[in-house]
Amino acid sequence: MDRTCIGTWAWNVLYAFAPLAVALELLHADPMLIFISSALAIIPLASLMGKATEHLASRVGAGIGALLNASLGNAAELIIALVALREGLHDVVKASITGSIIGNILLVLGLSMVAGGLRYDRQRFNPTAAGMGSSLLLLSAIGLVVPALYQFTASEQGQGLERELSLEIAVILFVIYLLSLVFSLKTHRHLFSGETPRLSQDMHQSWGLRFAIGVLVIVTVGIAVMSELLVGAIQPAAIRLGLTELFVGVILVAFIGNAAEHSTAVLVAMKNNMDLAFGIAVGSSLQIALFVAPVLVFASYILGAPLDLIFTPFEVAAVTISVLVVGFVAMDGESHWMEGVMLVGVYLILAIAFYFLPA
Repeated sequence: MDRTCIGTWAWNVLYAFAPLAVALELLHADPMLIFISSALAIIPLASLMGKATEHLASRVGAGIGALLNASLGNAAELIIALVALREGLHDVVKASITGSIIGNILLVLGLSMVAGGLRYDRQRFNPTAAGMGSSLLLLSAIGLVVPALYQFTASEQGQGLERELSLEIAVILFVIYLLSLVFSLKTHRHLFSGETPRLSQDMHQSWGLRFAIGVLVIVTVGIAVMSELLVGAIQPAAIRLGLTELFVGVILVAFIGNAAEHSTAVLVAMKNNMDLAFGIAVGSSLQIALFVAPVLVFASYILGAPLDLIFTPFEVAAVTISVLVVGFVAMDGESHWMEGVMLVGVYLILAIAFYFLPA
């Protein structure tokens, strides 16, 4: 595979839609066209980011490789959320957090299990890592439930205390995330060792370390520019489509940002490396809940518009249901395509419900 031919389809999409999105913005064109063109440009950008991180991950073990894929794969979501936060779209930001969590553990993991299961009768993954991930997911769900319960039982205390509670919970989640990295990558690293993803010799030659890092830098800048255009067109595009900001944030924005996880996790699952696929999907959800969400809360104070972690009851229920379903599926450390179908089915049910929720 020649370096100049990397991701040909992705480059073609970028050549078509990225300049189009910029031109439409400069001409103050229809926000719907800007939204669609910028979204279509972000998807291949996120895919290229996922491909570059896969080559970097091929040089390390499954644990660090999954962390690297999840971290850089979430860069698109973080950039989009930061731009939305700066624009004051707090509801869209919180909805994208919810959508990223359920999208990764239901849609991304489900599609990975289906893709891998159609090629292999049964796939195995590290039950210790899966159990750890499921436990942390449950903790993240608690971090969403408690602020909602507080608002339900003590809302008369005012928004000031709600924001203070959210900030303190964000600090706790962030510290737990850092400690989980110490646990999985240092003190108990041996428990999380898995199969190292292997790429062909040609791919190693085409994707050197400097080249992969260069692609990541360029792609990150591109995502930042396209995210600026995307977020600016969200509200008018949602009105035109008759969609609520909640649905746009939970489904559309999260799906666009999750493109890297979709492509990379499915690809490695088809290579019978469910350790890495599971680590990417669950690890991405964990990073959204334990890292991205707290970072957004911290950034909101810098921007002078504090963000709370009080989600709608349906968002809390959706995350809790998703976490419980994934916990049951991951319990035995094995997967097949029917389990993937069930995860995707749960995601579609939730997506339909979010579509019909009133504004």
